[in-house]
Order: sequence, then structure tokens, then C-alpha cells
Amino acid sequence: MTTLRNFIGGRQVEATGAQLRRVLDPADGETVVAELRDSSADDVAAAVATARRAFAAWRATPVVRRCRILFRCKELLEQRRDEIARLVVRENGKTLAEAEGSVRRGLEVVEFAAGMPSLSKGDFIEDIAAQVDGFIYREPLGVVAGACPFNFPAMIPLWMFPVAVACGNTFVLKPSEKCPATAALLAEIFREGGLPDGVLNVVHGARETFEALITHPDVAAVSFVGSTPAARNVWETGTRHGKRVQALGGAKNYIVVMPDADRAQTLKAVIESGYGCAGERCMAASVLVLVEGAGDLLPALVDAASAVRLGPGLDAATQMGPLVTAEHRRRVEDYIAAGVAEGATLLLDGRGAKVPSHPGGHWLGPTIFDQVRPEMRIAREEIFGPVLSVMRARDLDEALALANASSFGNGASIFTRSGAAAREFRTRVECGMIGINAGVPAPMAFFSFGGHKASFFGDLRAHGPDGVEFYTKKKAIIERWSDDTRAGSVWSR
Repeated sequence: MTTLRNFIGGRQVEATGAQLRRVLDPADGETVVAELRDSSADDVAAAVATARRAFAAWRATPVVRRCRILFRCKELLEQRRDEIARLVVRENGKTLAEAEGSVRRGLEVVEFAAGMPSLSKGDFIEDIAAQVDGFIYREPLGVVAGACPFNFPAMIPLWMFPVAVACGNTFVLKPSEKCPATAALLAEIFREGGLPDGVLNVVHGARETFEALITHPDVAAVSFVGSTPAARNVWETGTRHGKRVQALGGAKNYIVVMPDADRAQTLKAVIESGYGCAGERCMAASVLVLVEGAGDLLPALVDAASAVRLGPGLDAATQMGPLVTAEHRRRVEDYIAAGVAEGATLLLDGRGAKVPSHPGGHWLGPTIFDQVRPEMRIAREEIFGPVLSVMRARDLDEALALANASSFGNGASIFTRSGAAAREFRTRVECGMIGINAGVPAPMAFFSFGGHKASFFGDLRAHGPDGVEFYTKKKAIIERWSDDTRAGSVWSR
């Protein structure tokens, strides 16, 4: 067990909030992974003040030197990625392969951020008028903050602070109170890699802690990943207090299967997308739309989902781990009960799943509903668990209408051999990330990540070029030097 403290100015600092928390291993529901205390508003203020004091020197550090530090940090992350992945398994419940993959995706953002000398270049035009030059360059914002969800304890923090600090900002991170230990480890690794004290700070806590960050007058920008109601609240609160806000919300991702789709490829992708990470990710397949002629996929899907092996994440035979907490499992089970009550056909029920070696774990097996109608709660709301809803459509037009009726617009995929159908889909579907014969259409680090509609609040998305834009502000300079400045200068010598 680890006792977590805030990380402020390169030191471990006791939090002073009232709420004490324990993080339990989701695989057994009883082993204490970490203990922590929530941060008070005073604790948040101390972290922001420390970051503000560190900003001037960090901003003055040449960008090349900043990026050399990031390269050293990346080397340490590579050396310790097994340790990081195992900690993700212990506090989140992912399989080891899933945890390793998430750490790798986070490392890719560090690699991207280490290219900041070319990413942050401005523009210059000579002689835009007689003896007048014009140029634009980027500056950091100052102290910026971020809050992360429980589902990717390593990857999402690494989406945020490496890009921010490479741009010259200082950062205050609030990890999820459900999975805070990995972020604490990352902060120590970056300090060991040479990041100066005060450039990265970590405060633990829940909603009240982050609200203290959002409303603090010295915080210039806020990045958030979480549910849509929370993201909307962060965006409204942050913008009301004059912050730049990037808030990624929930999802209801549709996979459309055309009659000509490769059945084996589609089946594998749907299983991985719907049940990978126990469905606790914003890119998970939520709704499967079978276009007329593709219905024969369903029996094979039920068989494949039934065969998914549940177990603790460090067991090499495990294909799906537990849900993060008992409370979250109950929430997902409530959605399953609601689907039954509304008349959907429950083809596969994951409630009551058992793992004999770990009877206290937060187990919930793959679940499949058929005959789901758009007005049902399981079709409209984000479930964030291993529950797949199946709908039927006569053709691609009807499938697109179903997908576009969703209030969310995070990701969507189509499986087909038809280039024309794929082009029609990517042109007309209303979401931010699209897969063509790919079940999890998450972009790489050098692109930007984010959805449309109720899946995203703000103007600039996560990492990639949008991340650089988000964490910097531009200055436009018009510069004139007249000929008479030559008198008595080096020009006349």
C-alpha cells in the first residue's frame, strides 16, 4: 500500500482536506493499493502559487533545453514502463496488455511534445510594406491545469502535461481520485528526469479540488477528460472565470456493419472495441448497427463474447478485467436492468459473472442487447461498461440516421469492402473520429483527439497540433526600421 501525498515544488506535501480515501484493487475488492486525503482550496492555492513562481524561469528556458529534458524523461518512462503498467493494472483493473498499450500511447505524446522546437515555430514575412516586416510567434500561457478520469491513469495525464510544459507552461495536475497512484509515479519520474521543481505539481482530490483549480485566478487554461455532464460543467465554469477550456466528454460510438463486410475481421474488431478495457473507455463500441444482410454476424458475436475470459489483469490468460469499483459495476448493472425493462432482448447477460480465484472482484461479463430502439436509455446514454446494443437498418442511409441522431459525436466506424460506402459514411457521419474497418478509431499522438456535439466542449482538441495551439498564445509583430537609423550606427562605420 502507498500513502499518496500532493507533489508540490518537487516535494511530497500532506493534503489538508477532510475526505480520506482508499483505492482498492478492482480484482479482489479488498487489497488497498493507495490511501490519500483530498486537497483543500488552500492546498490548491499552494500548488498554483508554486507553479506561478516556477513559470518565469521555465518560460525563459530555451525550448531545445526543455525538450532535452523531455527526452530524458521519456527514456526513464521506457525503462520503467513495466512498473507503470503493473500499477495501472492494480489500481484500474486493466489487463496487463491493455495497460502496456495505454502506457505506449502516452509515450507517443511525450515523443510528439519533444519535437516542440519545430511544432511551435511562428511565421515571418519580410517587407510586407516599405521597410516593414511582420512576424508571429507563440508564448506560453502561464500556469495551466488538468483533471483526468479513472480509465487511463497513465495515458491521459501524458496527453496533457508533456505538451503543456514543452510549450513553456507550468502545470497542476489533478488525477482521478479512483486511480491516483500512477499519476503520482509519473510526477516522480519526470522530476528524476530533470524537470525543475514546480513545473509539474500534483494535487489529489475529487470534484471540489478541481473546482478550486478551475476558479483560481492564476490558472490560465484547463484541460479535462470525463463524462459529458462533468465536461459541460468544467467548460461553463472555466469560461465563466475567463479560462481557456478543453473538455472532452462522453460517447456513444456506433459501428455500422455492411452486408459485404469481412465477417472475421469485423467480429474481432467488435469484440476488442466493445469489451477491451471492460468497456470503460470513450472509444468503446456502444451500438452495433447491422445493415440488412449482415445479421448473420450476431450469433457468432454472442458466441465470441460468451468466450471472453474474465480474470485479474496480471494473469496472462485474462481477456477482460474487472470494472474499476463496485459502485461503477452497480451503475452498469442498473443500465442492463433498464434495457430489460424497456423491452430490449437480452441475448447475453454479464451480471453475476464469477472469477473463483477472486470472488470479491468487480466482475461484469460481456453483455449484448438486441432489438434496441433509439429512444431507449441504453441507446441514448453512455454506459461506460461492457454492454453492446444491437440495432438494425435497411441500408446505409438508415444506419447513418441512427448514428447521427445521437447527442454524442465522439467516434464511429464502418465495416465494408465498398470504397463508395466508406466515403459516404466518413462524409456524412457526425462525429470527430472515424474508423474504416477499424473498431477503435483513436488518432495517433501527432493528430488531435476529440469528438463533436456533446462529446467535446471547447475549440481545440487534445494533443497533436491542437494541443500546441491550446497551450500557447500568439503575438503578431509589425516592425519598421527607417533609413535614418543608419546615421552613427554600424552602417556608417
